[in-house]
Amino acid sequence: MIHQRLEAFISKRRCTLLGVGPMSVNCVDATVELANEYEVPILMIASRRQIDSAEFGGGYVNNWTTEDFARYVTDKDKKGKILLARDHGGPWQSIKEKEEGLGLRRAMDSAKSSYRADIAAGFQVLHIDPSIDIHGSPDVDEVLDRVFDLYEFCWSQAQQAGQEVIFEVGTEEQSGSTNSQEELDYTLNAIKKFCAKNKIPQPTFVVIQCGTRVMEMRNVGSFDSPIRVANEIPAEIQLPKMIEICNRHGIFMKEHNTDYLSDEGLQWHPRLGIHAANVAPEFGVAETNALVNVLEANGLTQLADRFLEIAYDSNKWDKWMLKNTAATDRDRSLIAGHYVFSRPEVEVLKSEAAQELERKGIHLEEHLKQQVKQSILRYLSNFRVVRAA
Repeated sequence: MIHQRLEAFISKRRCTLLGVGPMSVNCVDATVELANEYEVPILMIASRRQIDSAEFGGGYVNNWTTEDFARYVTDKDKKGKILLARDHGGPWQSIKEKEEGLGLRRAMDSAKSSYRADIAAGFQVLHIDPSIDIHGSPDVDEVLDRVFDLYEFCWSQAQQAGQEVIFEVGTEEQSGSTNSQEELDYTLNAIKKFCAKNKIPQPTFVVIQCGTRVMEMRNVGSFDSPIRVANEIPAEIQLPKMIEICNRHGIFMKEHNTDYLSDEGLQWHPRLGIHAANVAPEFGVAETNALVNVLEANGLTQLADRFLEIAYDSNKWDKWMLKNTAATDRDRSLIAGHYVFSRPEVEVLKSEAAQELERKGIHLEEHLKQQVKQSILRYLSNFRVVRAA
């Protein structure tokens, strides 16, 4: 049913579906409100760092556990337009599994525990992603074996719970380049054989390397690049061939790391026939920028400086930096800002700011939510999910 509904929607609108990372409470609220206002499906794609079960200590977004997050979204989603999705489920996708240096078997068991909580909480889309291995570089067949193990586990769990789920499969980390047609065809053939043999529905989405990669506050992949990348077929030539392979197999093509692409680049998505695309960090940075700007514009520079300092000291910007970066400390703080929204000291700071801004008729959280909405609407409009106002 879920697959058929999405297929009908994509076909009718000739659009690209949007997956939104739940970067903050305001981001979640903005997404739910837009989905209900325009009556369109939006995928809410939670990574294990953002949202995880109580067993893993929850996530950095509002300190929500899987159960808390799912309950919050479904209560707000009055028209049932949001699809709760696990993004990057799989072994070593949790910081805890990496820090403990788990071996393969324990990491797979740990991933299954997380999926079990997802299914119990009512998640409808499960991304099976065993692309990380902290102990080596498994070949494609080893990765596929892990996909099949997790896929079968999740399907049997969902069946036992009477829960409808659809699957997204990714077999390699995003690199900013594009897949080869041969490896995609091989992967999809193997997955189709596995599903047919085990009488399990085939995945709805497969993650394709589309030449998108987010670093700092920009997209450094080849998709939007006016300059040709050495030894790589241009995206506008390669992607239609990849989409053709997906269509032949009856599986939707999903792009990750779509943040910061130009409007023109986004408008190419539905034209090319890209079925769905994920965006996350950009929405966190949009809210962080909005917070710092409204504080500084209203004479609350001390609070702005304190927030920027907390964000910088978190070091959460580290993994986003380019090798020979020209980024300033302020840039680093803006990249890391959404990671610290739920810290007690930031909640106190925002509460103080909200009181001051209220005197000027500015409702801080509403202001921030509206800024995130504008950022999300850029994608929904360019992807043809909603008609531009």
